Amino acid sequence: MPMKKVFLMLAVCWSLCVHANTFSYLVFTNTAGTKTTFHVEGLILNVDGTNLQVTNSTGTVDLILTDLHSMEFSTVGTTALENLLNADEAVQVYSLTGASLGDYSSMQEAAKCLNAGTYVISNGSVTQTIVVK
Repeated sequence: MPMKKVFLMLAVCWSLCVHANTFSYLVFTNTAGTKTTFHVEGLILNVDGTNLQVTNSTGTVDLILTDLHSMEFSTVGTTALENLLNADEAVQVYSLTGASLGDYSSMQEAAKCLNAGTYVISNGSVTQTIVVK
């Protein structure tokens, strides 16, 4: 494993220990600007080849290390669905693995179909990761 990855993982682990009691969420931003948010309670990070496996109570997500731009802790992890995008714009909903979950005529229509979990919502120009509780 390259030293850069080892130092990154050490920094992440140290940061989790220091900040876990203050911040509730860990937010990863990829090179395209898409943010993926994870609740830090029970968070486990594991490097598996070229992927960073992030596991918490909602499941496991693989993030490609070379696609990661930044990581930060946040007190905000849930975005109000009605404030995410313009209410009358069509949106596409994706799983964290990139699988399409459907196209909807508006955010309100999409919200009716979303169960608790983490989703990527896009209108073509704005992409946001949301957590639905």
